[in-house]
Amino acid sequence: MDRPEFLRRLRDAFAFLESAVQSGKIRCYGTATWNGYRQPATAPDHLELAELVQAARDVGGDGHHFKVIQLPYNLAMPEAFTRATQRVHNENVSLLEAAERFGLYVMASASVYQGQLTRSLPPVITGFLPGLSTDAQRALQFVRSTPGVGTALVGMKRVAHVEENLALAAVPPVPWGQFQRLFSAI
Repeated sequence: MDRPEFLRRLRDAFAFLESAVQSGKIRCYGTATWNGYRQPATAPDHLELAELVQAARDVGGDGHHFKVIQLPYNLAMPEAFTRATQRVHNENVSLLEAAERFGLYVMASASVYQGQLTRSLPPVITGFLPGLSTDAQRALQFVRSTPGVGTALVGMKRVAHVEENLALAAVPPVPWGQFQRLFSAI
């Protein structure tokens, strides 16, 4: 479908969700996409966060309840942090920067890239993320330490995976300076 039709349908969906908020069925809503937020602005499947926020304002006013976005973000897919795919007030910024400016909460999916980042990470990662015992923990620590990421989602099949990942609750996210050094090293 063309862009105007997509935005019309999006406004209709947001209007329905705003009515669900008004009737007390939900508190807020958001969008999730695998590619849309990571694509350059010239890509046909690019999602411009400013357009989505404007659609929410069109139907819900300044007090709209569009509050959350979800996209894949991990060591192998860092575009949300590294690529300026979004335009905010005539400035090109990363998705994470745009979300912060619009007051949106960011949930990162595919934090361990469907298990691919749970083993055989380069030694440089271990050096910058000390005190962790597994590559799965290091991959999650990278995501949860990224400024602007509120939640690092991860699927777990076994109790051992849950225990391994819960161990991170005792470890603070990596400080910004250390995170910057890590990012420039990879």
